[in-house]
Amino acid sequence: QVQLVESGGGLVQAGGSLRLSCAASGSGFSRYVMGWFRQAPGKEREFVAGIRWSGSSGYYKDSVKGRFTIGRDNAKSTVNLQMNSLKPEDTAVYYCAARTGNIVTTMDYDYWGQGTQVTVSS
Repeated sequence: QVQLVESGGGLVQAGGSLRLSCAASGSGFSRYVMGWFRQAPGKEREFVAGIRWSGSSGYYKDSVKGRFTIGRDNAKSTVNLQMNSLKPEDTAVYYCAARTGNIVTTMDYDYWGQGTQVTVSS
């Protein structure tokens, strides 16, 4: 079992940056695939970025490639999402999630945080 707490959301102007963090408690963090998802008002939750236990490479939604970077620190049980060149369409509640197994780009994650709001103004 793992508990996830996100932080770092806020209001930013278009073109700006934010760094989201997710702190995990519980055992076995390094074994989990970690992901970031988002849900905008009136829309379904969608995958944004994910990373396997090794942290060697990330997987991204096409619209955020080159702007967002996911990273993890297994020693600190944290996963981060650096978001640059933000656009108004990035506005959403962002969720951190964890899953067992090896697949990254799926909606089928086992544990979810409570979410943090990101608002990008034009």
